[in-house]
Amino acid sequence: TIVPATASTEDILRRRPDGIFLSNGPGDPAATGLYAVPVLRDLLGFGKPIFGICLGHQLLALALGGRTLKMSRGHRGANHPVKDLRTGKGEITSQNHGFVVDPKSLPGFVEPTHLSLFDKTNEGLRVLGKPIFSVQYHPEASPGPQDSHYLFKRFVALMGENA
Repeated sequence: TIVPATASTEDILRRRPDGIFLSNGPGDPAATGLYAVPVLRDLLGFGKPIFGICLGHQLLALALGGRTLKMSRGHRGANHPVKDLRTGKGEITSQNHGFVVDPKSLPGFVEPTHLSLFDKTNEGLRVLGKPIFSVQYHPEASPGPQDSHYLFKRFVALMGENA
């Protein structure tokens, strides 16, 4: 089920989701602070898996208490190398964003998981001990690199574990 960014916590939970997927979108993530971020803060406490991409990654960071910064030059197009900090593996990604999560602003219970090999900006995070994670890039891009399809498998597995 797809709901708009302006959906309330109650409207989302009424649908009894197995997980919450925070999609990409345009613009300044801080502009959603009046409607999407408060709802996302509520959803963080319900134990459902949450997976964010691009703008969804930025919104998750804001809901967790972090902040975003406007980049002097955004990341646009394919072939952006990203390092998975947990495995040490590199991934080739597709990207389209002009804002970035400030990793220094993240609370201690949030771990950076991915790093841009172009400019060392944050490309992913996870909440320690909870089924909540996100990436800045577009793992769904098709046609495009498929190095990151494991993220969708992880999200589906987390939904099964938390059903």
